[in-house]
Order: sequence, then structure tokens, then C-alpha cells
Amino acid sequence: MADALPTISVRREFESDGVEPAVIGDIERRLSLWERISNVSAVRKLTILVVMLIAWEVYVRAGDVSEYILPPFSSAGSAFFDAITVEGLARKVWNSIMVLLSGYIIGIAIASLLTTLAVATRFGSDLLSTLTAMLNPLPAIALLPMAMLWFGLGKEAIVFTLLHSVVWPVALNMHTGFMGVSDTQRMVGRNYGLRGPSYVIKLLIPAAFPSILTGMKIGWAYAWRTLIAAELVFGGSVIDAAGTDAGGLGWFIFSNQMDLRIPYVFAGLFTVILVGVLMESIVFRNLETRTVILWGMQDQ
Repeated sequence: MADALPTISVRREFESDGVEPAVIGDIERRLSLWERISNVSAVRKLTILVVMLIAWEVYVRAGDVSEYILPPFSSAGSAFFDAITVEGLARKVWNSIMVLLSGYIIGIAIASLLTTLAVATRFGSDLLSTLTAMLNPLPAIALLPMAMLWFGLGKEAIVFTLLHSVVWPVALNMHTGFMGVSDTQRMVGRNYGLRGPSYVIKLLIPAAFPSILTGMKIGWAYAWRTLIAAELVFGGSVIDAAGTDAGGLGWFIFSNQMDLRIPYVFAGLFTVILVGVLMESIVFRNLETRTVILWGMQDQ
């Protein structure tokens, strides 16, 4: 007996006359004033800073903390303004920066010579690796007593100490950047006839500049900290040719601490932070923008 054929049901046709257009939603929406303000990174960071300063002021006022232990922010801010207008703080900052630049420039030059020698010869590579292994872990401020014996109580001792802070981080980052240059770029440079110093200047330095710039920033930060620490010891003994006190920012902090003018000590600490922020946000940031970011080697 043949199987029965399956029953086939025909679906009724359905046609809708009232189909509404699809709604996707807002593709573009104008941001509110609060959203535009909160999207600015500087505003968010400034808000955090203001909240911290308010908390500092409230804590000192409410806890009745002695000014000799922790002054309120209002007193430190007033001392900062007075130090700039009356105490000659700007002059002391300038003295410190001039000494820092001397050691920083000489240190970069020494690091460049060591790195160039390390790239060019096997002896230079062994020399750089040996020196960095020995001297890089040594704190720069630990050399200050010997520098005082060798060079006396003057700028030369501070500059010698700064060299130790600058040379090794710059040389290490520079050498790492040179070693990270691809073989393709190296072969292209050799095909163009680059040899010796021209090979380093025209090929290796531009290709390795992100690492070089990182080393320069680290070297500057180390040098700035070392300078303030060295000036805390004997910065006030630096006398210029006119016989006036040419002490730096570190000595300003130390001398006010000895006189128990604690708000002025905090004013000096504010200045140390302010100089560091300005160097990072103005000098090095502009250098990044005009070099590695412009060349497409680093994101903004």
C-alpha cells in the first residue's frame, strides 16, 4: 500500500499598508557643556589637584596641626608668593637651572660618545656594558663627598655629581634604541653609502630617537633630584664673582628649614615640583610633538 502523501498547507498572504520608517536613533548629538568640560584632560587633573589641596587645608585646620609639622596650604601659598617677590626665589631657581644645564649638556655629550663607540666597535660595546653595570646602580649623591674633596665646595663638585646622574640612563636608552633599529633600515643606510659618524647621525639617531628621548627625560629627572640634594648640603657656599650668594633652590629649602620657616620650606618644594612639571609639559612635550609624533613613530 502506497504511503499517503503529506498534507501541504498554504500560508495566507499578509500585506501591511502601515509600515513605519525605521528609527536608528541619534547619530550625532551635541555634547552638553558639562560633557565638553569633563572631556578635557587638563580640567580633570586640575580638579583632582584642587580637591587634594582643599583636603589638605581642611585636615590641618580641623585637626589643629602645628604649623611646624604641617602648615596649611594657605600659609604655604602665601609663603610661595612672598618668596618669589621678596626672598629672591626666582634667582635661586635660575642658579640651579644654570648648574643643571652645565652638567646635563656635558653628560649627554659623554653618553653620545660612549654609545657611538659601543655601536661602532666591539671594545666600545664591552666598555659601555661594563661601566653601566658597575656605575649605574651607584647613587649619584653617594659621590658627593668625594667630589667635594676633589673639586672643593663649588659648582664643579655639583656638576661632577650631575654627570653620574645623566650619563648612564641616557647611554643605556640610546644604546637600546640603536640596537632596536631594524636590519632593513641599516641596509638602506649602507646602500646610500652611510659610514661612520654619518651612519650614526643620519640613520641611527632618527630611527632610535624615541628611546633617546626617553633617556633624556630620565636623565633630566635624575639630574634635577641630584642637584636639589647636593644643594641641600653646600649650595649656600657657592659665591659668584660679584661676591653675592649664588645658592640654588636646594639651599633655599635647607636654610628655611634651619630657621624653622616651614611654610617657606613647602614653598621651595612646590617650586621643585613646578619646575619638573613645566619641563615635562613644555620642553619635552614640544620636542616629542616636533619629532617622534610628527614622524609617526609615537601616538599623541
